[in-house]
Amino acid sequence: MNPLLSPFDTAPFSQIKNEHFKPAFLQSIEDARAEIDAITNNTEAPTFENTIEALEFSGQQLDRISSVFFNLNSAETNEEIQKIAQEVSPLLSEFGNDITLNEALFKRVKAVYDQKDTLDLTVEQNTLLDKKYKSFSRNGANLSEEKKTRLRTIDAKLAKLKLTFGENVLAETNKYQLHLTDEADLDGLPEGEKEAAAQLAISKGKEDGWMITLDYPSYIPFMKYAKNRELRKELSMAFGSRAFHNDKLDNQENVLDIAKLRFERANLLGYKTHANFVLEERMAETPEKVHSFLNELLAKAKPAAEREFKQLEDFAKKLDKIDRLEKWDSSFYSEKLKQELFNLDDEKLKPYFKLENVINGVFKVAEKLFDLQFEEVNDIEKYHDEVKTYKVYDADKNFISLFYADFHPRAGKRGGAWMTSYKSQWKRNGENVRPHISNVCNFTPSTKSKPSLLTFNEVTTLFHEFGHGLHGMLANTTYPSLSGTSVFWDFVELPSQVLENWCYEKEALELFAKHYETGKTIPMELVEKIKESATFQEGMQTLRQLSFGLLDMSWHGIDPTGITNVKAHEDEAFKDTSLYPETPETCMSTAFSHIFQGGYSSGYYSYKWAEVLDADAFAFFKEEGIFNKEVATKFKDNVLSQGGTENPMTLYKRFRGAEPKVEALLERAGLLN
Repeated sequence: MNPLLSPFDTAPFSQIKNEHFKPAFLQSIEDARAEIDAITNNTEAPTFENTIEALEFSGQQLDRISSVFFNLNSAETNEEIQKIAQEVSPLLSEFGNDITLNEALFKRVKAVYDQKDTLDLTVEQNTLLDKKYKSFSRNGANLSEEKKTRLRTIDAKLAKLKLTFGENVLAETNKYQLHLTDEADLDGLPEGEKEAAAQLAISKGKEDGWMITLDYPSYIPFMKYAKNRELRKELSMAFGSRAFHNDKLDNQENVLDIAKLRFERANLLGYKTHANFVLEERMAETPEKVHSFLNELLAKAKPAAEREFKQLEDFAKKLDKIDRLEKWDSSFYSEKLKQELFNLDDEKLKPYFKLENVINGVFKVAEKLFDLQFEEVNDIEKYHDEVKTYKVYDADKNFISLFYADFHPRAGKRGGAWMTSYKSQWKRNGENVRPHISNVCNFTPSTKSKPSLLTFNEVTTLFHEFGHGLHGMLANTTYPSLSGTSVFWDFVELPSQVLENWCYEKEALELFAKHYETGKTIPMELVEKIKESATFQEGMQTLRQLSFGLLDMSWHGIDPTGITNVKAHEDEAFKDTSLYPETPETCMSTAFSHIFQGGYSSGYYSYKWAEVLDADAFAFFKEEGIFNKEVATKFKDNVLSQGGTENPMTLYKRFRGAEPKVEALLERAGLLN
């Protein structure tokens, strides 16, 4: 019996074997196809209920299987799962095209759409109707048969290319290991980091010495603290050159192919570029608006970034007679300068940020703001022993959501941090079906002598992903495709980024920042230093984020067919944002998973766009009190629970009373003068 083909509520991880996946996909695609055929062949006149709603609730078993499989492919993958992904992705892409290119089905959808003004629909129903119609019109329903065939070919190729891109990055990350046997090479590293490196060496089959890898909890402390400049250079070069070695794991051709196929697809559909296609369904609307936004911030940030870089360069010269500051010097000297200016470093802060305490802290913040309660449970199946599971309730003990949390790096887990879901929220037949939400991160693991102690950056990352989590957990919409984080991409980062602000507030820190040995609350002077240092090198940080947004637009906002050299193209895109000397051996594009594997193509600017929203939103909280129930309820009722049911600016103005002001971000970042 295939557990994926029986109805299930929570994912039945313990029963699932790899060989179950492909048959489950094949069967559920056929079942979903039968549901589509029933809608298409319905002899009754098309209505909202028998066409749009029926389409919305079709293929639910396929959606559940897909969410289980692709979440495992990100968080607990292996060669077998990756092979299955390569086989089923084109099948799913083809099935998606079978729907959007189905003329008879589109005819029914269009019939309902054409009479929308005479139908008595709710706001959410209107949004769903618009979305369903556009899912056809924007994906080839009006194309000739010849062009439809080409679209199918492109989509199948893109599905495989994106998977290959991600597999190569993961393989490259896992392949590199720096095994050190001379303790002098670790000079500068705090004791806890040394212990973690020794533990990592043992886990990798080395009986002695220390291991450094390209996983963030290993890579970042080494770059920040190791005095050995040559080893920092080696590690930096390894990280920066992932999938850029002209070997079987090289991504240069994949980058060019993905960019060119996306462009061809956009042209087929009548759009000038891939960015024009994507941004039609974003708050920013056009590539011109994105460029204008990025360049406005660039004009404000660049002078500050250049001043900060000069300060860092002078500091390194004075401290160690460094004649030229290189990329592998950045974290090391920034940390030293930060310590000198603020007498603050992660080693002073980490004892106050034991992982369990930070988890409890983010739960308390959610309780104070939104009346949520989190109860850890052990009767929910997990895909790995490290995963924690929680049931989430409201103040009246109504079940709100299931929450999975997976915090540490493993060989089968891709890098970074993300929120995802195993089950959406929706309402049907009088039932409000609640969601299953997951946060996946790669934080510093515990060692023999110390629990998992987070850097402050990891603390803000945990809050960030939990903000996405709340967007999923508090969803309260009728339709699954409009639920939770199913919003315009440049709006999706608002709930995540706004929650980071609580990490800098005394009132919030006092809830959870307790010394892991003494239990003492974080001292006020450290809280003040955290706040003071919040804008440290903000110009340089902003320039870095803008450079990523500009690189994204350089691939997707133009005709890329003439690009033959990935590195040369990237250098040109970075020319207005570069501070450090160029390194010909490194290339960001070949490992830029956000835009070539994830969903951020033509959307990386969203982080900065959402920062404007979050700075403006948090200014409202600050005015009324960071735990003000009235403001929090407004945020929950108008943003977190509403998903994509209305235009995001409408929702934001309902919460805030006005459109966001870019000045809120510039003021917070110290970039106004």
